[in-house]
This record gives sequence, structure tokens and C-alpha cells, in this order.
Amino acid sequence: MLCCQAADTFTEKMPYLVSLTKEQRVSMLKLSAKSTDFVTRLLPIAKANAQYLPPAFDMTEWGKDVELFQALRELLDTLNPLLEKMDDTLMVVGSEAYAGALTAYQYLKAANKGGDLDDLLDDLGKRFARKSKAVPTPQPAETPK
Repeated sequence: MLCCQAADTFTEKMPYLVSLTKEQRVSMLKLSAKSTDFVTRLLPIAKANAQYLPPAFDMTEWGKDVELFQALRELLDTLNPLLEKMDDTLMVVGSEAYAGALTAYQYLKAANKGGDLDDLLDDLGKRFARKSKAVPTPQPAETPK
């Protein structure tokens, strides 16, 4: 499908994208709006005054990180409304698909006079089986001492 091809193209064009574990996410510094402003404002200042930075500080790599962050942030700001619409559309289409399935299921159950579909419908009907709640065993009351 076209949308899968688009996603594949994104993946192909962005080989630097990573997946983080929950633990990695928790342990990382978080870049808030104020921190973003700090980083982007500091980059040109640091470039103009590189003589004050130690030789071990890799200005080139840091500059690439800042530029990539800005580019990805801009891309996400553009894509997020589209992703929200896709999510909303998925919800609507899923709801309609489920409603249609329920209707079709009811029709098939009602029309299944000869029992040809019993096994199939029983298997599908397990979806609606209710789990019985375990009745708690009453505890004997404590006797006062």
C-alpha cells in the first residue's frame, strides 16, 4: 500500500532513527521547551567563542545533534496533526468495522437453521463470553478477647 511505502521511505531515508527501552528513556536528560531554547541559543554563541571550549569538546558533533534535533522537531510538528487524523480515522473505521461484524454475526446466527455454522459461530462467540467473578470466601469474624 502507498502508506506503507511512505513509511518504508522514511525508514530508508532516516537510518539514524533509534528505538529506546523504557529504562533508557527514564535515564536520559529531557529537553523541555525552555531547554530547547537554551540549546539553540547557545550553539551560535559557542561557535563564535570556540576558543573558550576545551579541545575534547566536539563542536562539530554537538552542532550536528542540534541541527538534527531541530529538523526532527520541525518534521514531528508537521506530522503530528496528520498522525492524530490517522488515529482518529482508524478509530472511526474500526468502530464501523466492528459494528458491521456484530451485525453480520447476528445475521449468521439467526440464519444458521441447519447448524452448518455452529462450530464457527461458537468459536467466534467466545469473544463475548463473560469471565465469572470469583466469589470471595467470607472470613470468620474475630472474637473479642
